[in-house]
Amino acid sequence: MAAAAGSASAGTIPVQQLRAGDHAFAGYGDDEAGRDVVAAYAWAGLANHEKVMVFAAPQLTEGEVWRRLDAPGPLLGAARDRGQLVVSSMRALIHPARSFTPRRQWQRIQEETDRALAEGYRGLRTYIDMHWVGDLDADIAVMMYRESHAEHLFTDRLYTEICAYDSRCFSPDVLAAMHRAHPCRLLPHLGALHTEHAADVVRLVGEADIATREQFTAAVREGLARSAEARRLTVDLSRVSFLSAACSVDLLRLATSAAHDLIEVRCRSAVARILRRADADHIPNLLISEVSP
Repeated sequence: MAAAAGSASAGTIPVQQLRAGDHAFAGYGDDEAGRDVVAAYAWAGLANHEKVMVFAAPQLTEGEVWRRLDAPGPLLGAARDRGQLVVSSMRALIHPARSFTPRRQWQRIQEETDRALAEGYRGLRTYIDMHWVGDLDADIAVMMYRESHAEHLFTDRLYTEICAYDSRCFSPDVLAAMHRAHPCRLLPHLGALHTEHAADVVRLVGEADIATREQFTAAVREGLARSAEARRLTVDLSRVSFLSAACSVDLLRLATSAAHDLIEVRCRSAVARILRRADADHIPNLLISEVSP
């Protein structure tokens, strides 16, 4: 059964909004960072009836990897037992080849994707910790070529991949290039909130809750200040995976007190419902525009 077709995700997104067929960059800077990202990614794949392969940092034992995935639990343990959730290594993937080449890795990924489909899964998703580069003594330039020329793996939306880079092991130039090479970039952990400002637009990505409420409110307030002359502002919440009631009230309060002619809030249906429950439809200068996932 094939995964549903659709366009690739782009820009900065939370891992919860990663879609089948995406190729994502993830960065981390300490040994504990990103554990919730890989766990959430694996859980989403299992729920979508995809096969999940985790190529963890080679310095971790298999037992440590399973513990980071919160297994063996009754659900993840069952997925492991039936072969839907697999922990492996890049060395094992390219075996019997001893040296990494993009062609060999691409070939094996395609074989594993075909195998997942033959086993009845909707597709394959992998989490690849890039510590394998040092473990295999691979050439950095060759790895970078692979990352920036892998589009063919994702064309049919059956294969999804996160490439996780430890910022302590790669130069800033390499990290910046790989950040650009991936169509989408993940927030570093669950619960994070990312903000971007452009002309008359404030874009928020992640979770707006009690932990990020001050950051959320400050971003909206700055957006209003930047667009004061134009008197029009777009608040893009289409990449917000959670909006708390308190943050929704803050947004509406700021909109009510603003001198803007129009404040358009772009959001998904779940966020729109929260705003409407807070009486958003009765604010004259506020327009809610629902967008598809």
